[in-house]
Amino acid sequence: MAPLAEALAAAAARVARVARGRSLGSEQEADAPADAAQRAALLDLCHGTLRRYGRVQAIVDALSRRGGAPDPLVEALLWCALYALDSGRYAEYTVLDQAARACSLLQRQRARAYVNALLRAWLRGRSTLEARLDAEPEARYWHPAWWIDRLRTHFPGDWESILAAGNGHPPMCLRVNVRRVTAESYAGRLAAAGIAARPVGAAALLLERPLPVERLPGFAEGEVSVQDAGAQRAAGLLDLRDGQRVLDACAAPGAKSAHMLESAAIELAALDVDAARAQRIRRDLQRLGLEARIAVADCIALEEWWDGQPYDRILADVPCTASGVARRHPDIKWLRRPGDAAAFAARQGRILDALWRTLAAGGKLLYATCSVFPQENGDVLESFTGRTRGARRLALEGAEALQLLPGSEHDGLYFALLEKAA
Repeated sequence: MAPLAEALAAAAARVARVARGRSLGSEQEADAPADAAQRAALLDLCHGTLRRYGRVQAIVDALSRRGGAPDPLVEALLWCALYALDSGRYAEYTVLDQAARACSLLQRQRARAYVNALLRAWLRGRSTLEARLDAEPEARYWHPAWWIDRLRTHFPGDWESILAAGNGHPPMCLRVNVRRVTAESYAGRLAAAGIAARPVGAAALLLERPLPVERLPGFAEGEVSVQDAGAQRAAGLLDLRDGQRVLDACAAPGAKSAHMLESAAIELAALDVDAARAQRIRRDLQRLGLEARIAVADCIALEEWWDGQPYDRILADVPCTASGVARRHPDIKWLRRPGDAAAFAARQGRILDALWRTLAAGGKLLYATCSVFPQENGDVLESFTGRTRGARRLALEGAEALQLLPGSEHDGLYFALLEKAA
């Protein structure tokens, strides 16, 4: 195993950049270690620290005695070391020793005594400080105060459970490619391989514990994919039929496109504005033995990609704050700002206006987000149907829309189905 000091130093550098506004995803792609153990340790430290960002920040603020402007790298190292202590993965003396060594790796030798003293102060006074932390919402719930307030307003009975889910580890769910194997037979293969799973949908199997995809039987051969159980609802909600022309308007990374192709013999067009992400769709469809027309284009700019032939079904899985999948991307909580939902809602409205022109009379459009904020869900649909003649909302499972809250089986997702008058 790589020394903890190296992982702490690398994690501190990444977390410091996230604190300045960089996304964790771009950081991970930029300098991923070649060694698998190093990657795992670094991933755990970065994700664990950012999940607890409000807490570790509050601890450092409470215990720091340094004057002047803080050193961003040293602060980030302390946050990561505090998570390492909280995680229980390492002995306390190991974290203290390795955090001091990490100071040297970060060329912050003069901070060694300060880092050691602050971590020791936390260990000595943890029980007393915990009460103070519980009185501070960001430290207690590990989310920004505005995010907490918004959830408390819109989900008065569920806001604490939503926050708790957002701080946990996400479930790993599989989607069986029913064109190649049945869900029942694949579940048997998992059991034979000693992999515990249970069905949570027609083709969805929830793993008891996450594992590398390389360990999944038949993954390379396209028999199974990884897709959240909630996200797997999209294909079924679209009421797909053989021979339909279908558009996935914001398709990357492509799981929903693949699921639709597995569900019916459709003619699918998949769009994404990002060329690298569109390439991921191509690779995944190739692995699964599926075909679609993939284009790199902004779905709003119809002149760039639409051939004028209407679509029978459209999936509009629109860009959003991703507030329902924060546990998968823990930096999102701290990179988002209070006004972001309104900005996304404006773009979501423009996307609906453009895509509606490409939908056939009698066709259906499924609006989807991975958000729990009503401003970019129900509010967007209400505004769109209010200004669009012939747009009718169809019930989903007996309700006007389907809002899934993040939990043990799935992420936080929103679905609404529209039909265009014939």
